[in-house]
Amino acid sequence: MYLFILFVLVPIIEISLFIQVGEAIGGLSTIALIILTAFVGAALVRSQGIRTLQSAQLKMAQGLPPGKEMMSGLMLFIAGILFVTPGFFTDGLAILLLLPPVQLAVGTWFIKRLQVRTTHAGFRQEFTHRETGESHVYEAEYEEKKEPLDQIKEQRPEDRER
Repeated sequence: MYLFILFVLVPIIEISLFIQVGEAIGGLSTIALIILTAFVGAALVRSQGIRTLQSAQLKMAQGLPPGKEMMSGLMLFIAGILFVTPGFFTDGLAILLLLPPVQLAVGTWFIKRLQVRTTHAGFRQEFTHRETGESHVYEAEYEEKKEPLDQIKEQRPEDRER
């Protein structure tokens, strides 16, 4: 469903906005406006990103975890991608992601649906967060996968199949 929205609905919205704005202010002005919003957006994301980085460094120096700053950094990264994506709809979404209350709301929504799965060097880990009533439930699984040493022997060139 998300891919449908991303690859079908968003381009349709953008194209219709391009046509409407192009009819109102002209084609070259529309293109100039798209380029201008990309540069202004990049500058806004950069300045907020520097502030967020400084805040994260301050919290780490105080021995506190910079969780809010990390989520804010993720929202700024997404806003930056949206700003450099040509279009007025994506620019509007990016501007919304620059606002701290929106960052908090989207970050909270994201954390509630977070599920992380990793496999590294024969280990598998899974983390899930969900809320039940007034409490938070964190579920985790950990599994070590070992292969027998006789299955990992080095194969000589003459033993290889052609």
